[in-house]
Amino acid sequence: MSKIERLRLPEDDATFGSNRIFDLFQYSPAVTANGLVFIAGQIGLRADGSIPEDPKEQIDVAFKRIDAVLKHMGLDFTDVVELVSYHVDIGLQLATFRDVKAQYIRSDFPAWTILGIAALARPELIVEIKVIAATRK
Repeated sequence: MSKIERLRLPEDDATFGSNRIFDLFQYSPAVTANGLVFIAGQIGLRADGSIPEDPKEQIDVAFKRIDAVLKHMGLDFTDVVELVSYHVDIGLQLATFRDVKAQYIRSDFPAWTILGIAALARPELIVEIKVIAATRK
């Protein structure tokens, strides 16, 4: 039987601020099971709760949040095996998304699925990114 571990962030986490959102919506930022880390979809939400208006910055904040979760798990982007990105407007965002993604994922490319969607949890959000990573154990 596999051991399941759920990540609980420090309450003063520089990237997330606290666990308030995770507690409010009753989910974990990441769950480890069977050698895989399932990271919840991340959005361009700053620690203070604000969302950048600039698409490039919003995408970058989402990647920074994934990077922070990976670091809490002792991992980095080379451990990512799957990336799924959800875009409110693929036509306007994809080139920018690819540019930002290239700053974080430079080699050992994961599988990537790109999905167009009608909306996200807040109207000002343009992208959400979820990843699965392999543990180093």
